[in-house]
Amino acid sequence: MAKSQNLVTTEQITISTTPQIVLYLRQLVLTGLYGKNHAEAAERLVARGVENLVREGTLKPLPHRK
Repeated sequence: MAKSQNLVTTEQITISTTPQIVLYLRQLVLTGLYGKNHAEAAERLVARGVENLVREGTLKPLPHRK
């Protein structure tokens, strides 16, 4: 079965962190809840953090794009 096209565009960023943080991210991947690798785990944590900031009102929701 062919993979469907992603409806949301993505942008690539680069972050630097400590080896200890990478180990924590790899532990999260082993739970099966944070993606397939440490980069995906980091993205999911960033997304959850932004969601929380929007929910608490620190950030305003962005308008929906079409």
